[in-house]
Parts: sequence; structure tokens; C-alpha cells
Amino acid sequence: MEINTDVHTQHISQQFNSELNEVKNRLLAMGGLVEKQVSDAIEALIEADSELAKSVCEKDELINDMELAIDEECTRILARRQPAASDLRLVVACSKATSDLERVGDEAVKVARHAIELCDQGESPRGYVEVRHIGNMVRSMIKDSLTGFARFDTDMALRVAKADKSVDVEYKSAMRELVTFMMEDPRSITRVLNVIWVLRSLERIADHARSIAEHVIYLVKGTDVRHLSYKAIKRELKE
Repeated sequence: MEINTDVHTQHISQQFNSELNEVKNRLLAMGGLVEKQVSDAIEALIEADSELAKSVCEKDELINDMELAIDEECTRILARRQPAASDLRLVVACSKATSDLERVGDEAVKVARHAIELCDQGESPRGYVEVRHIGNMVRSMIKDSLTGFARFDTDMALRVAKADKSVDVEYKSAMRELVTFMMEDPRSITRVLNVIWVLRSLERIADHARSIAEHVIYLVKGTDVRHLSYKAIKRELKE
């Protein structure tokens, strides 16, 4: 396992070191909150807990505020310190990962809103097994991408990229089943459409988790692996 706990340069200025560590720690704190948002949104749907779903929606403003604060800190570091090499990559990676986390939070809110609608409809539709299964995969991806960022661990980042392929396969399979079910029972269309939108949000969350993992690889290796396939990323890491 490739872990580099000191990927950015240690500077004579302890203040600069502190600033770099602080922006990274803020990102990870935001990530922890977003991870819980996703977990709570899925749980609210499965357990028909509208109050939990509402609490997920209420946290959206806090997540947005954290994104703005981290972006402001990154901009300040770029302007005052003019970092280079690995330090610059750390600031850029933090800024981009923050944007991904904010979007994950937005998707969690969408899941929570659909959970509220399904609670109001009062009947459990088809697709909950798929939501639980894909939801568990997505939660693991978020956790691993954040752990990879914390440890500068490219092996864990690669694992997230591989998991994204599995989520895509499961998502397509679930969509086919749900569309078939709606065709067989038109009365279920409204309910099942809510589940389809939930699955779409989960698939997008997986994409953002992969994006964060790609930022980890950029941070450690200095290589931009966006838009590359899993196999191509694996080759890049071996070189």
C-alpha cells in the first residue's frame, strides 16, 4: 500500500505548514459531515423516517458554508504563499475535492426529499433492496476516498475507481428491473420513479467519490487521471 503522510514540503515557516494542514483538516471534517448526510438519507428512505430525511435537508446550508470557507482559505494561501509543486497540488486538490463534497451533499438532499415523498405515499415501492445495496457501495466509496485523501494513499484511491465501475453495473441492472416493473404495473409508476431518481443520485455520488480519489492520485503523483478508465489509471500508477 502506497501511503505518503508527508506529501507536501515541510517549510521553515511553521505558519505555512499549519495553513496547509488546516485546509486539509477542514476538508476532512466537511467530508465526515457529508458522509453522514448520505448515510442518513439512505436510512431515512429505507426506514420511512421523514424526520431523519428533514434533518438531512437542514444540514445543506452548513455544508455550503463549509465549502465557501475552505475555498476562501485556499484562495488566500494561493495569493499570499504562492505555493509550488506538491504544496500547490495540495491546495488545488483540496479546492476541487471540496466542490465534489458539496455536490455529494446536494445529491444526499435529493435522496432525502424523495424519501419524504415516499413516506407521504405510505407504501414501500419496489427497488428498496437495490437502494440499500448500491447505497452501501456508495457509502464505502465516500469513506475510502476520504481515507485515501487523509493518508495520501493511491492504492485506496484506485480501489474507489474500481468500485465506481461496479456501481455503474449495479445501477444499470436496477434501472432495467424497475422500468420493466413499471411497464407491468402502471399504478406503480409514481412511486417507482421516486426510487429511480434516488438511484440516479446514488450513482452521481459514486462519480463524485471517484473524482475525489482522482484528486488523491493527482496530489501524490502529479498526474491528472480524470477521464481515464480504471485500467488506464492502474497503468499510470505502476509507471
